[in-house]
Amino acid sequence: MFNYDLLKRRYTAYWNRENHDRPLICACAPAERLLPDIAPPASIAERWENVEYVIESARRGIENTYYGGEAVPVFNPNLGPDILGAIAGCGLEYGRDTSWAVHCVKDWGTHPALIFDENNRWWKKIEELTNAAVEDSRGDYLVGITDLHPGTDGLVSLRGPEALCYDLIDCAEHINPRIHQMFDIYKEVLTRLEAIISPKQEGSTNWMEVWHPNERWYVAGSDFSCMISEDAFEEYVVPGLLGELKFNGNSIYHLDGPGALRHVDRILELPGVNGIQWVYGAGQPSARHWVELLKKIQNAGKLIHIQCEPDDVEPLCSELNPEGVLLKIDDCKNREEVERLVSLAEKASKRRKSL
Repeated sequence: MFNYDLLKRRYTAYWNRENHDRPLICACAPAERLLPDIAPPASIAERWENVEYVIESARRGIENTYYGGEAVPVFNPNLGPDILGAIAGCGLEYGRDTSWAVHCVKDWGTHPALIFDENNRWWKKIEELTNAAVEDSRGDYLVGITDLHPGTDGLVSLRGPEALCYDLIDCAEHINPRIHQMFDIYKEVLTRLEAIISPKQEGSTNWMEVWHPNERWYVAGSDFSCMISEDAFEEYVVPGLLGELKFNGNSIYHLDGPGALRHVDRILELPGVNGIQWVYGAGQPSARHWVELLKKIQNAGKLIHIQCEPDDVEPLCSELNPEGVLLKIDDCKNREEVERLVSLAEKASKRRKSL
């Protein structure tokens, strides 16, 4: 059982930018005594879809993890990032660690309307997984909403990224109506999953593992934006984002990769964007090398969420105001390193306050 009172106090302060002592530190390390992993089914598909295995494996992973600072055990029922597209009609192909969309749209002009079907096999499975997680959690961990990507990212699941780029030129008149249809499916799925989780759990979370006191908050974003111009972003991404932001009430924008940085000024202007999760990506310099971008986000009055290495903690706490900053560190060696980083953040933030 984690400290729910501490969770509520610290995350409420984060959302209100009132964590004056230090940034939130979400740091994890292996537990001191590790239990053996749950033996997986032979089939890759069963590793994703066998409900008993998925829940037991998730619980064992939580039991084998030390959660330090403001880190909290969260399980997000998951069939991969294309689950909303699958509910809208595409297929899924499983790998060991992720899944991929099997694109289904050949021609937007002749493709049937995108609608929510409660008998869709992918919806039934994510519904089953979510129900099972809620029943199993019993206050030991939080259950989050699965990874939903509406808007242009949802259309990418159905059509493919390169084909969708050509569609913006060849049949642009079909795109925004399809985004609207995808948004209707998104609202239905999100509302139904909330109805499963909220009666058993105070507040809400999702794959970003940030808790909010309200029953609804969700991540916004557009990975597809890395492939398009500012004008195309305004025409095809912004209208859908505005609908999401209004519907969700609270949101942190998932800004994924240097290719998305051309849109950051516009994103910071959007009403309903409470903060930015900056994902610099594999092969890029780590978090401390993006201080100027992070200061820009902070100066716009937005929250910050960023994945860090242990060596990033002190420089970031020395350069950024602590209010509304969350540093996520997954690669700590042990509990002692986690506690050292929390102490380091407190000291660096205190020094900054004294300047």
